Amino acid sequence: MDSWDKTFWIGAPPMNRRSFLAGLVTATAVAASRPLSAATTQTASTPKIKLGMDNYAVRAMGWKAPALIAYAASIKCDTLFISDLDALESLDEAALRAVRHQAEAAGLALYVGGWSICPTSKTFKKNWGTAEELLRLGIRVAKALGSPIFRAVLGNMEDRKTEGGIQARIADTVTVLKACRRDALDAGIKVAIENHGGDLHSWETLQLIDAAGRDFVGCNIDSGNAAWTLEDPHDLLETLGPVTICSSLRDNMIWETPEGAAVQWTAAGDGLIDWKKYVARWRQLCPSVPIMIETISGAQRIFPYKQPGFWQHYDKRPDKLAQFEALAQRGKPLTPFKAPPGPENKKATQDNQKAELEKSIAYLRTEIGLGVRT
Repeated sequence: MDSWDKTFWIGAPPMNRRSFLAGLVTATAVAASRPLSAATTQTASTPKIKLGMDNYAVRAMGWKAPALIAYAASIKCDTLFISDLDALESLDEAALRAVRHQAEAAGLALYVGGWSICPTSKTFKKNWGTAEELLRLGIRVAKALGSPIFRAVLGNMEDRKTEGGIQARIADTVTVLKACRRDALDAGIKVAIENHGGDLHSWETLQLIDAAGRDFVGCNIDSGNAAWTLEDPHDLLETLGPVTICSSLRDNMIWETPEGAAVQWTAAGDGLIDWKKYVARWRQLCPSVPIMIETISGAQRIFPYKQPGFWQHYDKRPDKLAQFEALAQRGKPLTPFKAPPGPENKKATQDNQKAELEKSIAYLRTEIGLGVRT
């Protein structure tokens, strides 16, 4: 008997080598037939989804890019989304290269964005010139910073009430995008249109992207804004996941009211999103896109969709509304955050914003397994 055979004789009934190997094959086949758990399927070889922050989450700090980079690195983010051009102290090429080098040294990938590119939106600002000038500027800034995208928005829910409604605003935005198509393609930058502030249903966002062209336009997906168009964030991902190229995410708490429903944005894990399920689907639809957190926690908004006239400005789809109402039935009322009056107000707001963001990052890293850094 050789030493290999002796190993399997100790403390076990006698077994020859042929019997052992036959049993091993059978056991392996049985194990392979069993369904794998989520923990088992998340193997070491599975690429991790990057985890980052949107600077609007800590807007009360008033930080510019250098401070934002230092903070994002301190909470071990993989990415930093500078979603407002005003957070950049200078848009000169040399200054932008310096920001890029600082981020690279800190191990951060940068994403960048701006505001409305719809010239007829109530939210459009002329700070950067015309809508086309803003978009071309954003494309240039994105290339200089090494961002693969430039985020832009149409507007907000008030644009649904303007002449021609949201379809007219979509058409105006598409015109601007098409005028800048060659600029984007030449720079290798994609424009990420966000479903923003109740302006666009998920299917309207997709309509806009398809009308402009998926070759240079995609989506900056916002899970919080889904609730402002009476949509389930999971359903939003199903619609927009295939065209998602950037993200600004947070959780939602939704509950029933006599006139409709109330919505309050929360830190990840404090709302109704099933993050394990959400991330599993994210991995299938847009795995290379980082999950970046934009907590805007505390404020409540009532949506009186049961009252006459509400649907005059929204596209009512019973199947979509039913999913939203199912969430509201599971939800519970929350107390809105209110900073104390007086000199304590600013610091309390700053502390709250940082706490909500850091709570989200910690939850998604430890409970969901997001992030490259440990």
